[in-house]
Amino acid sequence: MEDLLDIRKMVVSISGKGGSGKTTLCALLLKALLQNAHRSILVVDADPATNLAEVLGVKIGKTVGMVASELREKIDRGAVPLGQSKADLLETWVFSTLVETPEFDLLAMGRSEGEGCYCYVNSVLTRILDVLTKNYDITLMDMEAGLEHLSRRTDRDVDILFIVTDPSRMGLETARRIRDLVKEVHIKVKKIFLVGNQFPETMETLLAEHAQNIGVDYGGTLPADPTISRYNLEGKPLLTIPSDNPALKAAQSISHRAGLSS
Repeated sequence: MEDLLDIRKMVVSISGKGGSGKTTLCALLLKALLQNAHRSILVVDADPATNLAEVLGVKIGKTVGMVASELREKIDRGAVPLGQSKADLLETWVFSTLVETPEFDLLAMGRSEGEGCYCYVNSVLTRILDVLTKNYDITLMDMEAGLEHLSRRTDRDVDILFIVTDPSRMGLETARRIRDLVKEVHIKVKKIFLVGNQFPETMETLLAEHAQNIGVDYGGTLPADPTISRYNLEGKPLLTIPSDNPALKAAQSISHRAGLSS
């Protein structure tokens, strides 16, 4: 395990199939990190559903997808003044969507509207995100469900990749496919951890064996926790969950095992 004091500018990505618990893990990991030594943290909600902000209790205005769509519309209408850099304009708009809180900053990617090719806009967004992550000690990225974001290389150069699975064959198979795709598209990932969500204790050994079989590290499990379910139903931020909550304690163990916290 890497010494915590030697960690610099870490990018942590959370992936998995839809409904596996990626957003829950992201929120609990953030809570665990905030309880640890003070470090600057950027949270990126890269899921178009944009659920993470609500789970964290953060209100957002515009998403990156909204401003990207606005720029594309301006480009299509020829409304960008001659001599004005489209990249600089988009960069300014993206930074305006960044939500700053006393403990962390949040960037919501959202969904780009309209049809057509977004190759130029996506390339600029990738560059901006690369620059932005260098300003923080840790970047936590809650990715969209499935494999599309990996094939588009939107979470390239990752220090830690958590693949979340529920106790289902589909979840385990998706984890294997994500592992394969990471290799196929040559994403630079230093460590991959398989994490189970709502796994009963009797199935933890099976999950650890699956991690070994597909060639990734076993990260641990989050238990089925009625408090988490109640908070979600009532719209309470998971950052306000009690410090002795079992799921939070499990997230702290996962964070420690991955070398994110002491």
